Amino acid sequence: MNFLVAFFENLFYRPRWYHWVVAFLLLPFSLLYGWVMRLRRALAKLKDLGLPVVSVGNLKVGGSGKTPVTIALAKRYEKPAVVLRGYGRQSRGLVVVSEWGRVMADVYQSGDEAMELARALPKATVIVAEKREEGIAKARTLGAEAVFLDDGFSKVGIKKFDILLCAERLPNRLVLPAGPLREFYATRERADLRLVEGRDFTRQVTCVGCEGALLLVTAVADPSRLEPFLPKDRIAGRLVLPDHAWFERAQVEEAMKRSGAQKILATRKDAVKLEALGFEPALLALEIELSEAAHERIRAYITGYNSASKTQERA
Repeated sequence: MNFLVAFFENLFYRPRWYHWVVAFLLLPFSLLYGWVMRLRRALAKLKDLGLPVVSVGNLKVGGSGKTPVTIALAKRYEKPAVVLRGYGRQSRGLVVVSEWGRVMADVYQSGDEAMELARALPKATVIVAEKREEGIAKARTLGAEAVFLDDGFSKVGIKKFDILLCAERLPNRLVLPAGPLREFYATRERADLRLVEGRDFTRQVTCVGCEGALLLVTAVADPSRLEPFLPKDRIAGRLVLPDHAWFERAQVEEAMKRSGAQKILATRKDAVKLEALGFEPALLALEIELSEAAHERIRAYITGYNSASKTQERA
């Protein structure tokens, strides 16, 4: 299983000549999937849910900075709500993870990304729901001024402002399963705002508490993207699991013993799960610096939506 995960991560993000052989064999399935997704988007009827909704998404599967970008955006507002599915959580239905900064669920109920959001946004409400419309409706009843939809580009039935995060370089532009894209590459033109990493936003990573020999423990998509930020001279070992996987205490302790590490190093997304097991990891603390031009576009949408709604209410 680990071999297959590694093979497809390389096919998606770092393809070599032999990966393209497999991609060619999978191409008919990719074309079928891509056209189904295009038809789904074409037939969708947009619903106005009574709040300005800002979606932060991407075309490719896996990490592209959606959660930290969502945090950077929502911090600018007094009463924002963040709605997401809560991938990997051990609960179902709608769960209010935090209400205006007060955390009301544990990481098993929320999932890793939702708990990361709840901790990073003390003025926000964070809601997980398989049906995003229900999550947005709940945010409205709680008094949110705007909703940020984490990983919402593919939610085609909702009236929203679509932000699409784009990598500077994407070597494989094929649709699943031959490539990492959820829809055809040309669908990026449907976004209201495209943000390119390195041009419109940058990542600033600080290693907090990174003393002694460290065991990198992570369950993120394409973990090789962490490499530029690691204190490599201190990494004694690695425990790498699939995206959103849950850690087991004995598993982590065994990896620490085997590597001789004195401390765990984790991303904030992984740290919320490790802390639930009683560990206190050092952090790869990621902050996003977003261009002011992008902030202004989003504020203009939210302000314009709310002004139009008030005008309709008076009429």
